Amino acid sequence: MAKEKGADGKECWDGYRYGGTENGKDKCIKVHEMNVCNECAVAMLEDIKAGKFTDVITEADYHGRKVPLGKPMRGDIKKFKVYVKNPDGNVVKVNFGHGGTSAKRAGQKTMRIRKSNPARRKSFRARHNCDTPGPRTKARYWSCRNW
Repeated sequence: MAKEKGADGKECWDGYRYGGTENGKDKCIKVHEMNVCNECAVAMLEDIKAGKFTDVITEADYHGRKVPLGKPMRGDIKKFKVYVKNPDGNVVKVNFGHGGTSAKRAGQKTMRIRKSNPARRKSFRARHNCDTPGPRTKARYWSCRNW
């Protein structure tokens, strides 16, 4: 088999094309596999735009009203809230953060989020064990994700 030069001048075998480097070595990709992947990706994007995927849920009913799933927002009880589905398939509201308006009403100080300060960020993440944040239905998961 002869080697074939790609558009960037790198040589690969017949039926393969140059695909960059991996671990310091040149990588060749099968041409027909690459084309199939590109065709699949284009078809999938068209299906998403046409609304054919019904298993991707972005909103659900929570106590009789539509709520967005997995999108943190300003809270009513705590500083933030987010709606998620638990493993049983029920939509639950997860409140997280310090105080918010409920703390103001109780006469407590509300805390400012200072995640732009590297020392505070590091301390928060260590204190809350953010390397293993747990399930999405817990406040720690969402607090760690914000920090």
